[in-house]
Amino acid sequence: MTLRFQDKVVVVTGGSRGIGKSIAERFAREGARICVAANEPLVHETAQALRDAGAQAISVVLDVTDKVQVKAMYEQVARELGEVDVSVQNAGVITVARLEDLTEAEWDKVMAVNTKGVFLCCQEAAVRMRAAGKKGRLINTASGQARQGFIFTPHYAASKFGVVGITQSLAKELAKTGITVNAFCPGIITTDMWAYNDAAWGKLLGDYQPGELMAEWVDAIPMGRAGTGEDVAGLVSFFASDDAAYITGQTVNVDGGMFMS
Repeated sequence: MTLRFQDKVVVVTGGSRGIGKSIAERFAREGARICVAANEPLVHETAQALRDAGAQAISVVLDVTDKVQVKAMYEQVARELGEVDVSVQNAGVITVARLEDLTEAEWDKVMAVNTKGVFLCCQEAAVRMRAAGKKGRLINTASGQARQGFIFTPHYAASKFGVVGITQSLAKELAKTGITVNAFCPGIITTDMWAYNDAAWGKLLGDYQPGELMAEWVDAIPMGRAGTGEDVAGLVSFFASDDAAYITGQTVNVDGGMFMS
């Protein structure tokens, strides 16, 4: 594999598992120095696995909704790896509930992690990229729910539509610096989050057994299968590459054809 990111410094939030872990692994294979960050100690195991595979990698446990912690993470990255070149804002949470049962606390948490967290990381990464004179890459995780809201998740849909808005606004502001800002909308991906979705939506949509609703969803995907973290990582690494230097403010679906817009 070509080492497109040799000596580049990449930060991936939500990097302990699922899509974020696959993204970190892809960048590591292509020569990047990696910081994986998440709100759980499991992230240390992810970083160790990257080091075992020969990559230079560090791990940080943090809350992306806390500006102080976000700033401290990028400062640590600068000290230990170098100034950030690529920042992937992937940390996210979801809950599923009927309208009358959806709590204010759930709304606030989902919006804080999925939208505020994306903004805070973009903000700090962009400040450091500009100060270092880097034509960096900011890449944000949206969702199929940034294209169309699903039942029982108005808070999640709102948070992911917000990610697209942040992406477009920052892309316009940063364009003349050479920093690009793009987003991607993963569809049904084989991750822990989608196992939760299958169980939670299944209870509310008809008392499905585990796996039954997921099978229906997957059957409706034009390409006939669920996606993998590697499917998503391929798109993200393209956004980060020199081949995408003239692409900014875009949101691209990676969903096997679920949404064609």
